[in-house]
Amino acid sequence: MENVLRPLIVVGGAVVLTLLIGWATDLLLRKADARHSETPLWGLLRRGRVPYQLVLCSAMLRGSYDQAEVLLGHRGAVGQILSLVLIGSTAWLVVRIAAAVVETSYSRYARVHHDAARVRRVRTQVSLIMRVVTAIVGVVAAAAMLLTFPAMRAAGASLLASAGIVGIVAGVAAQSTLSNMFAGLQIAFGDMVRIGDTVVVDGEWGTVEEITLTFLTVRTWDERRITMPVSYFTSKPFENWSRGTPEMTGIVYWHLDHSAPIEAMRDRLRDILRECPAWDGRAYGLVVTDSTPNTIQVRALVTAKDSDDVWTARVAVREQMITWLAAEHPYALPRVNTADAVLPPGGIIPTQDGVTQGHRLHHRTAPVAADPTPRPGR
Repeated sequence: MENVLRPLIVVGGAVVLTLLIGWATDLLLRKADARHSETPLWGLLRRGRVPYQLVLCSAMLRGSYDQAEVLLGHRGAVGQILSLVLIGSTAWLVVRIAAAVVETSYSRYARVHHDAARVRRVRTQVSLIMRVVTAIVGVVAAAAMLLTFPAMRAAGASLLASAGIVGIVAGVAAQSTLSNMFAGLQIAFGDMVRIGDTVVVDGEWGTVEEITLTFLTVRTWDERRITMPVSYFTSKPFENWSRGTPEMTGIVYWHLDHSAPIEAMRDRLRDILRECPAWDGRAYGLVVTDSTPNTIQVRALVTAKDSDDVWTARVAVREQMITWLAAEHPYALPRVNTADAVLPPGGIIPTQDGVTQGHRLHHRTAPVAADPTPRPGR
């Protein structure tokens, strides 16, 4: 009877005590979250309740397993498994706590500072810091797990002796990966590009959606994703429309007839922008920038607070101006000129046979001779 009750008491007591401590801790975190609503730290710490309970349970079982007197022939294997679970759950808990602290710091910074560019920069740095912390914790946890095996501890000396050669070989083999990792850190803390920035890469316009230690993802305007190594942004030029201040100036071109009413178009542009919510009111303008034998090139400038609004303002100006010209000034739209050619003075031009003939600028209708044939009814 004792052989049955002892394992049940030890194992069951560890599980019950783990659940009670986990419930009490979660209750305290909920009360703290309700009392301090200005910070999300306590609510975020509740995400770690599962690894927290795993740490408690594995630690209790690891410490009290000898008193359970169960599976005595496999005591070493059971202890090894409990140690691995304890190390893995501890690493999981550390990552969750670090994520809660970092996310709380970022949310507090974003709430205090209203500069969108600075907030995006901190968000990029925070994301990469969390990835570095997760990688370090994972490597340390994996090393600790390996060191629990006696064979790995015995091989430690020989591994350390050959660490120099292995490091050189690994550095050469992982040269591209290491360059991308350092490029990711350079992007994070060099403020070259941030999450949420509007960029133009290889002729593609889009928004930076994700930055990791090795690659960067750009979401284009048509919902495509372009993934490229982060080293691209440290070795090649690219356009960052969100660098510095987010305000932008947009350009709209029209090719119109020479008779287009430029002054009326300036007044119409002002009226269109006054009704356009995307225009920020800083500046606008309309000028003729080029002329060809058939058309003139008219350019309008509009300003907006960011790249999205400047696109909206450009589209609105282009559409409404064309609609207004077609309705009020259709002669201003481009057309093929089919008028008679203007002749030199005298109206005489040479023909192919050398005989000159007179041509008038306008054709006259020849008079119709009266028909002498009597008509019925006359």
